[in-house]
Amino acid sequence: MRILGSTLLVLATLGLAACGGSSNDSSSSSDSSGSGGTTTQQGSGSSGGGGEGEQIFAANCATCHTLSAAGASGAVGPNLDDDMPTEAEVKSQVTNGGGAMPSFSGTLDTQQIDAVSKYVSSVAGQ
Repeated sequence: MRILGSTLLVLATLGLAACGGSSNDSSSSSDSSGSGGTTTQQGSGSSGGGGEGEQIFAANCATCHTLSAAGASGAVGPNLDDDMPTEAEVKSQVTNGGGAMPSFSGTLDTQQIDAVSKYVSSVAGQ
């Protein structure tokens, strides 16, 4: 039991360390995701939108980012309500990473990245 608790603590710490700010270069102009240790594989046949995008955000991004529509108040990465990133900015950041945020291209498939990008860009700032 002690080993499990220690393992969870290490994973949580690594997940928080993986989140972070965005740089100002064109490949990472806005952060959108971030708990490097937590992922959910949703079905890849979906067209995206609020349901799947919201679930992906909750499982992978909410621990680091604030997004009111998702009920997320993470304080490690940028506040997405303030940043109001475009779909293209979210997609680029999730795919490539930047700043302290890791790339999620090896964890989320293209359709999942599209779904979370559409979701975040459509609800940020509400």
